[in-house]
Amino acid sequence: MPLSQSRSQRFDEVVLDAVEHLEDRWSDQLASVVFAVEDVPPTDLPDGSDRADRAAAELAHGPVPLGRVIPAEGADPARIVIYRRPIEARAPERGTLLDLVHDVVVDQVAALFGLDPDVVDPPYDED
Repeated sequence: MPLSQSRSQRFDEVVLDAVEHLEDRWSDQLASVVFAVEDVPPTDLPDGSDRADRAAAELAHGPVPLGRVIPAEGADPARIVIYRRPIEARAPERGTLLDLVHDVVVDQVAALFGLDPDVVDPPYDED
């Protein structure tokens, strides 16, 4: 195990932690979902199917998407892609980064399942 990790390796671990948190509740549903991290979102739109993803992301997070759901197609499993650099730009501090990654992962899982994010990961009540 290396003594120090790169920034992208640390980010990958943050994403894995967020996914593991959800696997406690959604392990069966997430078993066939592939999670990936890419540095930046693609700038080209290969076909019209991505336009809805882009429009939804712009409404939710501004002009640069933070994540993307790629539905299962044929033998290819569903994929959730998290974009590292746009998230790091919005959350330069570790605490806010952890929270934002968690929120993006929850939002993308909710979009994949067609559920509200509060159903995927209910808010914590201190009462």
